Amino acid sequence: MFSLLLNSFDSLRVMFNLSSRYLLFTGSFYLFFYVWKNKKYWYAKIQQRYPERKHIINEIKYSVITMLIFGCVILLVIWAGKNGLTLVYKPINKYGYGWYFFSIVLMIVLHDTYFYWTHRLMHWKPLFKLAHKTHHLSVNPTPFAAYAFHPIEALIEVGIIPLIAFTIPHHASAITVFSLYALLLNVIGHLGFELFPKGFAGHRFFKWHNTSTHHNMHHRLVKCNYGLYFNFWDRVMHTNHPHYEENFNEVVEKREQGKIALITDEVQSY
Repeated sequence: MFSLLLNSFDSLRVMFNLSSRYLLFTGSFYLFFYVWKNKKYWYAKIQQRYPERKHIINEIKYSVITMLIFGCVILLVIWAGKNGLTLVYKPINKYGYGWYFFSIVLMIVLHDTYFYWTHRLMHWKPLFKLAHKTHHLSVNPTPFAAYAFHPIEALIEVGIIPLIAFTIPHHASAITVFSLYALLLNVIGHLGFELFPKGFAGHRFFKWHNTSTHHNMHHRLVKCNYGLYFNFWDRVMHTNHPHYEENFNEVVEKREQGKIALITDEVQSY
């Protein structure tokens, strides 16, 4: 076990993958919405104010710590896989491509359930004060808040990886695809800008998927909207904010009005 942790190649590879993905997703979204296009896309900002610089630095600081913790746990899972202790398999088509793609969907569904209930646990008052409060320092989050966890919460968050590795037969690339999906949706949830179309939150089918507004309300109001990818558990457990759909519609309406005003200004400028 310890030989793996000391293996510079494995360690560097894991940390490079974690940091490069984090920088690619969070950095590109931040640059696009908060730096390059901030004025043009202001109409899509959920909270009509920009976060303070000190909060952004805080998000990045905790994200670095989180990636170190994630890296250590992932290294242990890799070691377990190499020693035949997990359900990782080769070649990729060992159980057929149908299972390969289904295993990714299964990981996403399992993670959504895992996240909801561990998130509810983190809102238990003693745990909230000890750990989860750190994440909620980002009242008006940016993409960098996606990994801004207290070390205890970081351990709980990365717990989904060993849970998957020991319970779901999987190819290593399936976990990679799942991890990329998880990071992308996490960044969108903390983006601070609403990207989903009008009517999405109340649609017969689409309402079962969360929006940026949904998680932004959680950061702002705290005791509601605990879900990650889907809106299933929040609806079943009645933990959606009662005005979630109304709030989503208001944000989208402001966004649409902003688009119209922008187009009008551009036409008048000619």
